Amino acid sequence: MAIRVLLADDEAMIRAGVHAILAAGGDIEVVAEAADGREAVLLAQAHRPDVALLDIRMPRLDGLAAGEEIVRTVPGTAVAMLTTFSEDAYVARALGGGATGFLLKSGDPHELIAGIRAVAGGAAFLSPKVARHVIDGFGARRMGRGAEARARVSALTPREREVLGLVGAGLSNPEIAARLHLVEGTVKAYVSAVLERLDVRNRVQAAIVAYEAGLVPEAD
Repeated sequence: MAIRVLLADDEAMIRAGVHAILAAGGDIEVVAEAADGREAVLLAQAHRPDVALLDIRMPRLDGLAAGEEIVRTVPGTAVAMLTTFSEDAYVARALGGGATGFLLKSGDPHELIAGIRAVAGGAAFLSPKVARHVIDGFGARRMGRGAEARARVSALTPREREVLGLVGAGLSNPEIAARLHLVEGTVKAYVSAVLERLDVRNRVQAAIVAYEAGLVPEAD
């Protein structure tokens, strides 16, 4: 089935360009377009898309606030930001508000398609430039926050810690299932339990804890 996307940007030319890129992916369908944040929230509630792709600077309601409202009222919709801005404050608020993707308009079209597929599949996706910001920030904080993160994950079972580490590595539920030789439904249950035990809102926030606790495995 096609990945259903809501696209929100106040510039019609940008919407047209992004729409064309997503259509070229073959498995993505733009089901609604919004010109401002308030309209984006209403359309998300009406269409319940798989992904809401939001610009940050929009009239009536900015994309960050719209994303938070969509996360709150349409829990089955993943939120990804698409913007020209990669400042730390925007990234921190977006991820803190429940977004699981942060993409730059200056990125490669293939990156945009990959990001939509990733967040639709339950994984997190950050533009490489954004990821660099986040990783640098983690490095600066990790020494001071590592002990706290390790204390938080100590309440998890060994299997839950293993799943958390793979979430931190950016793997989707199907990829985790294949890695651990589990069925996908079992992985979903583990991820839900981990989020609840850590008292975090989404996979991105869980990944931060995993990174700070030293649970993220080295790349193969």
